[in-house]
Amino acid sequence: MHGDLEAQRHWMEITIHLPMSQWYFYDLHYWGLDYPPLTAYHSWVLGRIGSIINPDWFVLHSSRGFEDQLLKVFMRATVLISEYLVYIPAAIILNRKLGRLRGVSSWESSVALVAVLMQPATILIDHGHFQYNTVMLGFGLASISSMLAGRALWGCVFFVAALCYKQMALYFAPAIFAYLVGICVSPHPNMNRFLAIALVTILSFAVCFAPLLIGSLYDSSRGVSAFTAKETPLPPLLAHAPIALDERSWYYPPLLQLAQSIHRIFPFARGLFEDKVANMWCAIHTAHKLHNYPLGQMQRISTVVTLISILPATMTISLFPRRELLPWAMASTAWGFYLCSFQVHEKSVLLPLLPMTILLGGDGGLGTEMRAWIGWANILGVWTLFPLLKRDELRVPYGVLTLVWAYLLGLPPTSLSLYFGRQSENGGLKIFTKLLHLAFYLAMIAWHVGEAFFPPPEGKPDFWVVLNVLIGFAGFGICLLWCSWQLILRSGMMEDYFGVRMRIEATAKKKKQ
Repeated sequence: MHGDLEAQRHWMEITIHLPMSQWYFYDLHYWGLDYPPLTAYHSWVLGRIGSIINPDWFVLHSSRGFEDQLLKVFMRATVLISEYLVYIPAAIILNRKLGRLRGVSSWESSVALVAVLMQPATILIDHGHFQYNTVMLGFGLASISSMLAGRALWGCVFFVAALCYKQMALYFAPAIFAYLVGICVSPHPNMNRFLAIALVTILSFAVCFAPLLIGSLYDSSRGVSAFTAKETPLPPLLAHAPIALDERSWYYPPLLQLAQSIHRIFPFARGLFEDKVANMWCAIHTAHKLHNYPLGQMQRISTVVTLISILPATMTISLFPRRELLPWAMASTAWGFYLCSFQVHEKSVLLPLLPMTILLGGDGGLGTEMRAWIGWANILGVWTLFPLLKRDELRVPYGVLTLVWAYLLGLPPTSLSLYFGRQSENGGLKIFTKLLHLAFYLAMIAWHVGEAFFPPPEGKPDFWVVLNVLIGFAGFGICLLWCSWQLILRSGMMEDYFGVRMRIEATAKKKKQ
């Protein structure tokens, strides 16, 4: 076993055998824990259950790389059970709520729900490549559902849970924050709501981190050190603290634990991007090598570019904080983060695809235009994951799941009805949209043919992977623009702007007369 499957097994190993204070310090060179506390607690629970079945699976240190078919069955079963406990209930509730809010028929809602639950990228990454992303995504869906129901405080609780399970949920944070600010100031300032949201958010973070911090205090009282090796450095937040801290004080162990967990959760030292990912920096790197620049400078540049990319969505949702616009804003900010932010992984494409896909359950979600754009984004998203999936020998599941999902929604390559024929004529897809989507579909098919039958040019072993990155980046950039534009249009901002302009011009003409 290699990769993420071994990483998850290893985290179960260390959480059930080591004191809590050592979880974020133990052997960081071998799949060191680098996710927030809820992932650690989840690993502890699953590790305890797995140890009952077979203790040999999680023996400290000596179980590394343990090869056992039953272990693999257990690990994959934990993904399925976790998904059924969090993701699927959240998806069903949100789909029903969205359908009732927009007056969608039960048949259309059911089709949209199947499309969400059968998203090929999500299934392949979590059940094939092996991850627990659906737990984080499920908490995100629960947060949206609460917001749509007008329960902003519960929305904050669920979103903090998503953040405390996987830090990738930060892709949604600007949209959530802007929406919450909007409902606190519009239609008039509401200080009580603001204070309640702030208090609930802080308490939710405190509850998530409390076991870890209390555990560090307990270990300290027993004389257990958090450092498992003498050469382990202090986390940067403490090493560069503006004031001197007494290591013998009672508050030092929880501060050390908090600083180390934050340091592990945000791995700025790893570099601008990891592996070949279809975002801006990897695309630019193919022509101009970015590793020649100082890491700190690239961090600042990526931060500025990311803020610029999400500005239209955050401004719009804060000025027009309507519940039905929240999925659009979340999709837009998630695309901005995926394309422009620091240290992006291929699997992060799941975040912008989810809020886009749940829109299939809204008003007109299964109409020609929405289905064409959302379907195209999903097919493009799973296609960019192919190099990663190929390494895990997932080519057949990739092909089957992608084609089944395309058939369900009537998308290329299984059907061209959205772009030619009666649906195309009635749906009003513009000729530019047809040409754009079909060009990408043809490019994806041609890439698969080339990658399968033609070796890369001599001296360019990553030729096909780089081409995948460039095509994917171009397509995802278009997805960002489309989501942002749809958000602006649906907010009514353009109507308000042009309506005011027309009234001003009419008044000016009357004065001249």
